[in-house]
Amino acid sequence: MANGAQVLSGLGFEPVVSRVTLHEGVYQRLSLALMAGRFDPGQTLTIASLSELFGTSHMPVREALRRLAAENALEVASTGTAHVPHVSRAKLDDLSAARIVVEGAAAEMAARRADAAFIGRLQQMADEHMAAARRRDIASLLAHNQEFHFALYRASGSVVLMQLIETLWLQFGPYLRMLTRFIEPRMHLEDAEHYAEHHIAVIDALKAKAPASVRKHTVLDIQSTQKLLQTLCTDDPKAQARPVAAAAMPAPARKTRAAKAR
Repeated sequence: MANGAQVLSGLGFEPVVSRVTLHEGVYQRLSLALMAGRFDPGQTLTIASLSELFGTSHMPVREALRRLAAENALEVASTGTAHVPHVSRAKLDDLSAARIVVEGAAAEMAARRADAAFIGRLQQMADEHMAAARRRDIASLLAHNQEFHFALYRASGSVVLMQLIETLWLQFGPYLRMLTRFIEPRMHLEDAEHYAEHHIAVIDALKAKAPASVRKHTVLDIQSTQKLLQTLCTDDPKAQARPVAAAAMPAPARKTRAAKAR
């Protein structure tokens, strides 16, 4: 049976380099993977396997896991082993309600600051998202979806809102993993426009200089995902958990969390 590091190597992680502290490098890579929904609900992440994967000692990994646990992105046992939280309908609804408030506010603030150059960049991101949908490339679809949303929210100019949004996305990761597993085998049944309708509406509202409409369509995007996930959620942990050796993960997105937060 493959060991934990061999299995997790499917994430596409590279050894942490000296341009950032080892702890920060491990934290950034794990944060990105969690926000992108790379880990299954209930999946186990051991310090030993992650240390081997990143080419570091145990200490930077242990510190990164503790930091993520403090953000409620992981659950860490007394042994140091971490688990991705299980999903539940109640937690889904709670996270979605918070996302609606925070991301809706950031989107409306961004709309008040948006200029033609920014709208053009966001349009390009929407086009890349649409192209991924047409290719039926679920990993790229989710990566470009996150890129679009974070670019919009960063344009709000609020550092505080971005910190809150990143924390919420960290906690939402297991739900995105469920969404991925549901959508991927069904992508050929949907038109590409189905996955991009809210992004298109947001851009149209930006062009029309309608901040309230930008907020409305951002909220509708979150609510449509919530509605689908409500049908998938089970409160039975045994139905959610997947052993480390059985988890197959796609490669992570190109940008680090630190790059997105600039």
